[in-house]
Amino acid sequence: MRRAALALIFGVFPCAWAGAAAGVPAPIAQVIAAQRIPPSAVSVAVIDLSSGRLVFDLNPDTPRSPASTIKTVTTFAALDLLGPAYTWHTRALISGTLDGGVLDGDLILQGGGDPYMTLERWWSFTQALRARGLKSIHGDIIIDNTVFALPPEDPGEFDGRPNRPYNVVPDALTVNFQSIEFRVVADASARRVEVIANPAPDNLIIENRVRFAAGRCGGATARVDFKVATEQWDRAIFSGALSPHCAERSFTRVLLQPATYAFGTFVELWHESGGSFSGKMLVRAAPADAQPLLSFDSLTLGEIVRLTNKFSSNLMARQLLLTLGEEHSGVPATPDKGTAAIEDWGRERGFDLAGMDIDNGSGLSRRTRISALQMATILGAAYRSRYAPEFLASLPLAGIDGTLRSRMKSAPAGAVRLKTGHIDGVSAVAGYVTTPGGKAYVLVSMVNHARADYGAGEPVHAALVDWILDNL
Repeated sequence: MRRAALALIFGVFPCAWAGAAAGVPAPIAQVIAAQRIPPSAVSVAVIDLSSGRLVFDLNPDTPRSPASTIKTVTTFAALDLLGPAYTWHTRALISGTLDGGVLDGDLILQGGGDPYMTLERWWSFTQALRARGLKSIHGDIIIDNTVFALPPEDPGEFDGRPNRPYNVVPDALTVNFQSIEFRVVADASARRVEVIANPAPDNLIIENRVRFAAGRCGGATARVDFKVATEQWDRAIFSGALSPHCAERSFTRVLLQPATYAFGTFVELWHESGGSFSGKMLVRAAPADAQPLLSFDSLTLGEIVRLTNKFSSNLMARQLLLTLGEEHSGVPATPDKGTAAIEDWGRERGFDLAGMDIDNGSGLSRRTRISALQMATILGAAYRSRYAPEFLASLPLAGIDGTLRSRMKSAPAGAVRLKTGHIDGVSAVAGYVTTPGGKAYVLVSMVNHARADYGAGEPVHAALVDWILDNL
C-alpha cells in the first residue's frame, strides 16, 4: 500500500516498483560493518526520481530521530504553503504625539516573528525610524511580542548549555539570535586585558576580572573563564589570566532575554544614531489607540529557507513552524498550531505521516521522529513542486558550502545536495544525488546509534553517495 501511495505521489504506476532492491549493496554493507554499527540502527531510502522506484531501502519504515534533516520538511511545507515571496513585518507604533521629531509618549516595537533580524538589519530599522523624523523619545519603549505564545521552556534542557546560540528560544521579536560575540585580548602596551562585546547592549553588565599575565602563554596564564551571574542573564563575569603572547579568545553566547535584548540593542543603536531616550522598558501588547509609524519588511521566505538549510539554523526553523501555525490558525502562534498546520498540509498533499512527530520543526529535540521513507517521499514531492528551484538551492552542496563544505569533497561539483543532521546518538543526511549521466535520486540516510557521536555515521552516508554515483 505504501508503494502504491508513493507511485501516485510521483505520478507513476505501481508496477514501477518491480525490482526494488532487497539486499544491502556490498560496499555499503562493508562500511556499516567497519563502523561497528548494527544494520538495525540504520535506515535508508533511495528513490529514482524519474520513475518513483525505490532503488534501495534498509529499515525504511522505522521511525527514527532525524536530527536537523527534519528541517527539510519544515522548510518545504513553508514554501509550499506560503510561497517564496512571503515576508514578516516588524513594526514601530507610537502612543502619544509626534511633533518636530519629538515623541511625547511611548514608542512600541512590535515583533512579527522575523526569523532573521540580524544586528545589521536592526540598525537599518533604527535608521528608518530616524528617516521618519523621529529624534527624541519622551516616554518609554514598549516591546510587543504577543504574536507568539510559547509555553515556558528551559533552553538548557536539551544538553545543559542554555547560553549556546543553537539553544536560543523563539520570540516574536528575536534580534540577532539573542547573541553577543565576545573578544578577550591581552593588550601588552596597556598591560591589561580587554573584554570587547559586540553588540554591547546598554542593559548588559560585563565584569572584567581577567588579570594581565606577563610571560609565556600557557597554563594559568592562558585561562579565561566565563560565567552568567544572574537568572535574567544580564550580568556576565570574566575571570582568569591571559598573557599577551596568547591568541585572543573569541566566542559567542546568548545573553539577556528576548525582550531585554531587543530593548538593550535598540537603545544602543538609537543613541549611536544621535537619538535621545531616557525612559524604561515595558513588555506588553500595543495599546489599541497606537498609531503606526513604520513597517519594516524581512527577507523573503525563499531567502530565509536558504539560510535555514544551508547553515542549519534551529531558531529559524522553529520560527518557521510558528509562522505556519499563525497562518493556519491565527494569532497567537503556538507550537501546537504549527504542528497542526504540518499535519493538515501532509493530509492535503497525500503524505502518509503516521507516527511522525515534528515537535519544534528544527530537529533539536529528543521527541522528533520520522521514517526514512516518509522523508524521502516528501523530498520527492519537493523535487517536483512549483518551488523546487528555491528548495533545491537551499540545500548544502557537497564540498562547496553550508554544513557540507568540508565533507564529500570528491563528489562532482553540484551533484550532491544534502541537508545534514547531528545530535547525540544521531547522524543523518537527506536530499538529492545526481549521477554523471544526469539521473537524479532522493537519498535519506539515518543512523541512530551511540557510535554516531564518534563519526561513524558519516562514512555510511558517504558510501551511499558513492554507490549512487558509481552504480546508478
